[in-house]
Amino acid sequence: MLEFCIMLILQHGPAYASEIIERLKQAHLIVVEGTLYPLLTRLKNDGLLTYQWQESTAGPPRKYYAMTPLGEQFLQQLSASWQELSSTVNHLSN
Repeated sequence: MLEFCIMLILQHGPAYASEIIERLKQAHLIVVEGTLYPLLTRLKNDGLLTYQWQESTAGPPRKYYAMTPLGEQFLQQLSASWQELSSTVNHLSN
């Protein structure tokens, strides 16, 4: 589920870890760096994300993560699975 949320954030463009954590927090999903960084590394190692270092005006350079074409395909698969699951749960709850 967390993978899906991260990919949904990154579909709008590159973001750095603190920005991802803040977006998750705004959605009432509390994630700490110790959870996020290993997941970002795994997604990168799986070829779903890439990263690029960018200079920051307020401190050290930041690592911006972005989806690869393979990551975009993965997000489409996750979205389809989510729609199916959501439909099933909604059907059963009525």
